[in-house]
Amino acid sequence: MSAEIAFAKLAASFDISNLKRELRSLSDGDWIEHVNKRDYQGGWDVLPLRCPRQYADQHAILQSFAIEAGDDWVNLPVLELCPEISKVLDYFHCPLKAVRLMRLKPGAYIQPHRDKGLAMEYGEARIHLPICGAEQVTFLVDGQAAPMAAGELWYLNADLEHSVRNNGSEARVNLVIDCKVNDWLQAAIENNR
Repeated sequence: MSAEIAFAKLAASFDISNLKRELRSLSDGDWIEHVNKRDYQGGWDVLPLRCPRQYADQHAILQSFAIEAGDDWVNLPVLELCPEISKVLDYFHCPLKAVRLMRLKPGAYIQPHRDKGLAMEYGEARIHLPICGAEQVTFLVDGQAAPMAAGELWYLNADLEHSVRNNGSEARVNLVIDCKVNDWLQAAIENNR
C-alpha cells in the first residue's frame, strides 16, 4: 500500500438536484442530535439510513452511532424512500457499513478530532457526498482543506485529525458512507488522489 492519503476525490458524481429534492422530502423529526456534544458547537444532527442488524428495531441513537458493531448491516426503512441515495450506494462494489445523512447547521463547528482506525490503512473507509451547503464549509484533514463540492464522492481519512466549520447561512448536509476496503475501493481511492 502506498503512503497515507488524507483525502481523495473518487471518479464519480451524482445528480445533485434529485438528491436535494429527495433530502427535502425527508421528515425533520427523524434526525437525531449528534451524541458527542463535547466535540462540537452549534447544531449537528444525523439521520441513520443503514445500521447494524441488532439495532434495526432499536432507538435511532443506537442506529446512528453504533458504527463499530460487527459485519451484519441492514438498510433502514427510510432508505426505501430514497431512490437517489440508493443509486449512490449502488455505485459501491465493496461491503457497506454505516450510512447516514449528517447535517451541520449554519455557524456550527466540529472541533479537531480523530476517529481512531477509520482509514483505508486499517481496512475501513469513510466516504462523503456533499448534498447541500458544501461551498461555505471548511473541512480540514491533517491541516489541509478538502475541496469537496456538491455531488462529488470523497474519501476522507478520519484517523487523521479533522475539523469542520459551516461558515454559511444554510445547513451543510453530507451523505456519509462507511465501507470495508477491498481491492475495488482501494483502487478507486488511490487512482484519484
